[in-house]
Formats: sequence, structure tokens, C-alpha cells
Amino acid sequence: MTVKQTLHAFFYPETVAVIGASASPGKIGHTVMTNMIGAGFRGKLFPVNPKGGTIEGMAVVRDIADLPRGLDLAVLAVPRDHVEPSIQALAGIGVKSVIVITAGFKEVGKDGYRLEQELKALCEAHSIAMLGPNCLGMMNPAHGVNASFAAGQPKAGSIAFFSQSGALCVAILDWALGENIGFSKFISLGNKAVIDEADMLGYLGGDAQTKVILGYIENVEHGEAFLRQARAVCRNKPVIMIKAGTTAAGAKAASSHTGAIAGSDQTYTAAFRQSGVIRVADVASLFNLAQAFSTQPLPRGPNLAVVTNSGGPGILTADIADRSRLTVAELSQRTIERLQEFLPSYAAFYNPVDIVGDADAKRYRRTLDVVADDPVVHSILVLLTPTASVEIEKTAEAVIHTARKCGKPVFACFMGKTRVARARAMLMEAGIPCYAFPEPAVRSIESMYEYYLWKNRPEPVYAEFPCDRELALKVVREHEARREPEIVEFQAQEVLRAYGLPTPKTVLARSSEEAVAAAVEIGYPVVLKIASPNISHKSDVGGVKVNLRDAGEVLTNFREITARAMRMRPDAYIAGCLVQEMAPPGVKEVIIGFKRDEQFGPMLMFGLGGIYVEIMKDISFKLAPLSRQNAFEIVREIKSYMLLKGLRGEKPVNFAALEEIILIMSQMALDLPQVWEAEFNPVLINHERAMVADVRMTLHLKEDRE
Repeated sequence: MTVKQTLHAFFYPETVAVIGASASPGKIGHTVMTNMIGAGFRGKLFPVNPKGGTIEGMAVVRDIADLPRGLDLAVLAVPRDHVEPSIQALAGIGVKSVIVITAGFKEVGKDGYRLEQELKALCEAHSIAMLGPNCLGMMNPAHGVNASFAAGQPKAGSIAFFSQSGALCVAILDWALGENIGFSKFISLGNKAVIDEADMLGYLGGDAQTKVILGYIENVEHGEAFLRQARAVCRNKPVIMIKAGTTAAGAKAASSHTGAIAGSDQTYTAAFRQSGVIRVADVASLFNLAQAFSTQPLPRGPNLAVVTNSGGPGILTADIADRSRLTVAELSQRTIERLQEFLPSYAAFYNPVDIVGDADAKRYRRTLDVVADDPVVHSILVLLTPTASVEIEKTAEAVIHTARKCGKPVFACFMGKTRVARARAMLMEAGIPCYAFPEPAVRSIESMYEYYLWKNRPEPVYAEFPCDRELALKVVREHEARREPEIVEFQAQEVLRAYGLPTPKTVLARSSEEAVAAAVEIGYPVVLKIASPNISHKSDVGGVKVNLRDAGEVLTNFREITARAMRMRPDAYIAGCLVQEMAPPGVKEVIIGFKRDEQFGPMLMFGLGGIYVEIMKDISFKLAPLSRQNAFEIVREIKSYMLLKGLRGEKPVNFAALEEIILIMSQMALDLPQVWEAEFNPVLINHERAMVADVRMTLHLKEDRE
């Protein structure tokens, strides 16, 4: 049975058993029973407890072996030590899926982790889909399933939500009940021993009831599977997530909460961006976007029209939009002329369209119909402040009327609380997102437009460059054999050559006389760099001298560099010096590197050299493999991109050459899994070419990985 088939039985069970069912109110086994009954479950429900008797009028099954074979779902609310024997017994009757509500597994330490791994192995051996352990449960309101111990019964809707935190599930469920928000599926993942976020994405991506997928995660267990599922799902429906554990304190809390090891925040940001997942920072934004995406069509462009009965909020909204990826639309002359036919002369006919404070519902309706008819307008935001003369509920009806017929996304911002409460409820019931203030409204429209752009971008194009991979692997294996964790520049030159990377002319000189001969061959001026497998940071020993213009300077500096290195690092083997051609004037320095993430694999980094990396932290990130579009983006995402583009008549750098080096590093990161980190620093670039001037690699030796 495939994962998809197993999860179908999980979400749409016809037979459900509650193991540890109880007749005592307040116990989890009792709450699960009453929740299933209260949800209107139409299948067969079996309470299981060795004491027998009846629960909620149903005869109790004393032994799991007496349950029907091929049971769709079992919910376990038993003490920890009874969980594994219960699943063993359930496996004997061919159960398809289980929910383990019981806590006390990997979140409590080593012993709990061992027990959880045993549960995982047991379920995988018998093809049982297990949710949890340490979870709240699951709901499918449209099918009458509430296999959880949460309070309240949500209505059916088109929003799916999964969370690694059961407590957050409880809070969000209570909030959603108050806001009358429905769910297609509601899942507490718990410790994710078997079913994880990648499985959920894969299933919900094909679920006809689900329009929008929401998630709260603290970590991702299987990064490649997650990315593969996210890329596929986001092409068809939006996925909106909160990633917790982004700070040092948050990561520590995540580890103690569910045993998760929170990954680098930059890695998750890169993973979400490249796969199309929309990341938000808080629960309010999560549901603002969920309501927007589940009810409105995507804007097909950036042009926003604002209709308001008050100038101040209109101007404020225009300012917010101007700081976003949206544009305050320039209305067509025909639209302005049509507005002038019925709006008072003191109205503002240009966007934002201010129909002034005495506007009634009829004026709102006519204005909205005209603005929505303008082909330059891609989305509409209706602002209302509760003036003494405004017809609040009738204006809500006018907004609903326009939204139903125009085919464009329409949003409302009815500012205030008490007087606009009924109108806001009317709008929300009609599927029109309504906000108390303009900021979240504009952010929601902007997110929908960004998703529209991502969804409609062409399929990625990946380049493969010719290389001598065996030569590069030979260098890596030699270092592994010698237990040397670093491949420093003079040793890594072979790797650069294997991948055809452009480098300055470079020669290894083992004596001062060889250095002079190399300088003559290369041509003055030259650079000298200490060559030692034991010295990775050459500047720490004064091991770099630049702009040497004659044989005398080369001789003197070779002797000084090597002598100083031997004095400061008597433990180091000194092979000599690299003699390298001097960079031409006017070059800029950039850094290109990667670090291997345990969940997602190699993450590439790009930034300008010098203070821009060390002080300003002006760096952009992407996960390998990089497409050509990714390489284009990673260069242009840094704040100091304009320095590369050229200022005050300066020629732009050769971006094509720079992007090619980035793509080759992406390929190298995938080809050489033994390399944990690598850095080209600096890469020298001007308007003509780009060169890798220095390189350093770090291996993850076998004992480090164990």
C-alpha cells in the first residue's frame, strides 16, 4: 500500500478504535470518544479497554485482537509502556494507521528516543502510518472525524493546517472557532516518528478539499523530500509556514520541546524561497494570508487601486504599497472621466480614489464598479472609516456585489471595531478578507502577487559543466587517507583545474630562486602566498605579500614569509610559496562559498568581500543545485549589488562570468559529498573577467560524521 493510500485511510476512516477509551470525563480516552461522536462520525467506532463495560452507550471491546481485521485507524491514549504492545497487537489485525497521543518519547531524552525508534521500526515493518507520538491528534471535519483531545469542533473549510506543536494547535483551533474559520484537515504532527511534514505536503497537495496549506514547524526531518514535495505542491496551491527556532534561544527551546534540532535560519529561508513556500513570522499573518488565498483569485499584476472615504488612510495605504512590490495603479483617463460624472467635485479622482466622508453605499458601489472595470487595475482595496454619515452594512453589501462580478481580488479594510463589527462579519462570510488596518491588507495582496509570480515562472534550467570529477575526488581521498581535514590553497589548485575554474596564473615555488623564475614567467607585478597544508589563514602569519615588482623584492619577501611562518608555526610543514599574477586595477572582490546543511544539503553563499561580509553581513543564500535563475538571483539579492552594477559611469562587472563560477561551485558541492565547507575568497572580478584568487575546503572526516 502506498503512502497516499495509507493516508487516505487515515483521513477518511470507516472503522476507528480508541485504545484506552474511558468512561471518566476529563481523561484523554474519554475526550477522544466524545469528540468523534460530536464530530458526527458515520463509520464504526470501537472503544477498547480491558475493563469492558460501556462508554457513551457503546459496548467496550476488551482485547485489540477482537477488533475487525483491516482496521482503518486506531487512536492510542494509553500509558507509554503500553504503546508498543498495543501497536504489536494492532499490527496483528492489519491496522492501516495509528495516532499515538501518548507523550514521553524523544522529547524527554535518550530512553524516550530509543522507545520512539522502536515504534518507528515496528510501524515501518508493518506499513502502518503513525501520527505522533506526543501529539494532539487529527481532524477531518467534512468526514466527521475528530480523532483528538482538543476542545471544540471546527467547521469544514478549505484550509489545511499541520503543526509540530500540539499546544499551538489548541490555541489556533480556539481562535478559529471564534473567527468562524473552517478547516479541510487539522493535524498535530507531534514527534513525527513516521508521518512528517513532507508526507503531509504530499497528501494535502492532492487533496481536493484543500485550497491552502498552513504549517508550523520547528525542524524538517528529511530536507530533500520536503523540498521535492514543496516544489511540486506550490505549483498548484499556496503553502504558508511559520518556522520556529530562528534565534539561539528559540532553537534551544525547540530542542527541549520536541527533541528537534533546529537548523540554520538562513537555510530554511533559502529552502522556502526556492521551493515556493511563503514564510510568515507570526500566527496572525498565517491566517490573514490563509483567508486571502482561500477566498480570492490571485492578482495578475502589481497594480493596486484604493477606494476610500477618508484621505488620511488612503495616503497611508499608498505609502505602504509604495514600500512593497505593489504599485499604486495609474488609472486610465477613461476611468477618471467616468468617476467625474458622479463623484462630487471635491473628491480625489486619482488613485487613491477618495470619495470623501459623506459617501453613501451607492457612491461606494458606483465607484467600485468603475474602478474594477479599468484593465490596468489588478487588485482593489476598499477602505472605510466609520464617519457619522457612512452606511456601513450597505457599503459591505456594495463591496460584496463588486467582488462577485469583477473577477479580480477585492479586499476590505473597515477601520475601527464596534461600529464595523457586523459589516466585517458580513464581508468575511462572503469570502472577502476584511482587516482593521491597511498594513496587513497590503501585505496579504503583496504575498498573493509574489506567489503569482513564483507560480508562473518558467521551469528551472540547470547547467552542467564539463569537469574531471575523478581528479577532484583523488585530491579529496588523499586528504581523507592522511586524516587531514583541510585542503588549503596550494593543494586545492588541482580541484580548481579539474572544474575548469578561471584562476590567476599560479606557480608553486619551493625556493627563492624558483620564485624569481616563476615571477618572470608570470610577469610582474606578482603576489607571494605561503604554501602550507597546516596554515589555512595565511594572513595570521603574515603569509601574503602583494604588488612585488622585481626579482629583489621576490627574493627578499620569499625568505621573510617562509622564515616568519616557520618561526610562528614550528609545527607546520612549509612547502614554499605560491607565486601568483597580480590582479589588474579596478577589480572588485566577492566571496562564493558553501556549507553543507544536515537536513537540506549544500547551501551556497554569495557576498562582497572585505567589510561587506565581515561587518555588514551582506550575504545571500541558495540551496544546491542552483538553476541559472537562482545564480542570477543570488548575486542581485545582496544590498550592495549596485556596487557590482557600477556607479557614476563605472562599467558593470562581468555578471555572466561571475554566475558561471557560482554554478560550478554548486555542481562541485554535489559532486564532492566529503567536502563539508568550501570558500572561494576572494573571487576577483571586473568588467572583463572573473578569477578565483584563493580557495579553501574543509572535509567532514568519517569520525566527525558519526
